[in-house]
Amino acid sequence: MIETYFQPKFNNALKFILNNRHSEKNSKLTTLVTSIIKNVKIYGDYALKNYTKKYDKVDINVFRVSYKEINESDKKISKELKDSIKKSYENIFYFHKHQINNYLKKITPVEGVYCWTKNVPIEKIGLYIPGGTSPLISTVLMLGIPAKLAGCKNIILCTPPDKTGNIHNSILYAAKYIGIDKIYKLGGAQAIAAMAYGTNSVPSVYKIFGPGNSYVNKAKKIVSQKQYLSIDVPAGPSEVVIIADNTANPYYIASDILSQLEHDIESYAIVITTNKDSWINKIIKFLKQQINLENRKDIIKKSIKNSKIITFSSLKECIDLSNEIAPEHLIINCNNCYELSKKIFNAGSVFLGNYSPVSAGDYATGTNHVLPTSGASKAYSGISVDSFIKKITFQKLSKKGLKNLSNCINVLSSEEGLLAHKKSIDIRLN
Repeated sequence: MIETYFQPKFNNALKFILNNRHSEKNSKLTTLVTSIIKNVKIYGDYALKNYTKKYDKVDINVFRVSYKEINESDKKISKELKDSIKKSYENIFYFHKHQINNYLKKITPVEGVYCWTKNVPIEKIGLYIPGGTSPLISTVLMLGIPAKLAGCKNIILCTPPDKTGNIHNSILYAAKYIGIDKIYKLGGAQAIAAMAYGTNSVPSVYKIFGPGNSYVNKAKKIVSQKQYLSIDVPAGPSEVVIIADNTANPYYIASDILSQLEHDIESYAIVITTNKDSWINKIIKFLKQQINLENRKDIIKKSIKNSKIITFSSLKECIDLSNEIAPEHLIINCNNCYELSKKIFNAGSVFLGNYSPVSAGDYATGTNHVLPTSGASKAYSGISVDSFIKKITFQKLSKKGLKNLSNCINVLSSEEGLLAHKKSIDIRLN
């Protein structure tokens, strides 16, 4: 069951959590993933077929999903699921559409000098959708919608096949609904390698998006060292920190813990609270009652061992610890949650109050659920339309504008010893 720590010293609590956070420094993992990437780079489709047979237990001869398979997905899912995809799509589209700003206004820092920025969509995008333990339809929407809004021309999607060699129809339908038809039956580190280097079947891309297990994330980090390839955020395993005072419903908190822990055996939840034993005991009681009723109880029984309940005497300590953890998801379930949220500066996405579970953001509020994990929110943001865009700056100078800047440029370039820079100005003005 979940471990509880009553009023530990702050530094001890932080050290304990960070030391027990799942790390990708495992040398065996690095060696294996590096080997997979190397073989895919050298042997292409041949390596992909071997790894798919080894890890997905299926023979795949044609990796790309046919238009027929995509179109038939309509008939193989319920109207209720279609309506839910539609509603989720509309909310995600609405939120992300408001992030778009195609051209910034031209500015004139001095007379005769004009500067502006143009947003340009990244041309080739690869989306990775996990499919090992559940079909993540919502991640198709979370990645595909902002990619389409950004205007990316070439979008491919890789997701693991099941043991019959097929992709879940709900994933196919969601991709089709967005307008993505380049779908590949490919998972794991080999999918990341294929998108990075390209094979006869799978085109290479410029940026790879999507969460995954430790193998996928390690592969993303390795291939991102390739000169022109980028990745989105360090994403996975999933995590939540919950800050709670005496206004928080313990049964809601317990349900939030379970909803996070069912993702993966490496997932974890940390409750940081000012509440006493009786409140904590209600959480533990509910967890014990519910675990065996969950359809993913085998996963939860393992991931709950990663989870902790920590009590402090003040909410300030709770906030401070959360900022140091820098969680993927943060729930602030306190009486003054809005005011407390102003003190948060490290988190992927924040949920306020008793009626704002992480599940709402995972599916339908409209915000993005692909978020930085393992402390990466100290430097990374979650996915947005901007994630699919690169910015190019422009400037145009008249002769008068160049003259207005010439003294500044000449002094600086001379000081740096870059006299050819100075000469390129003088030759135009003399």
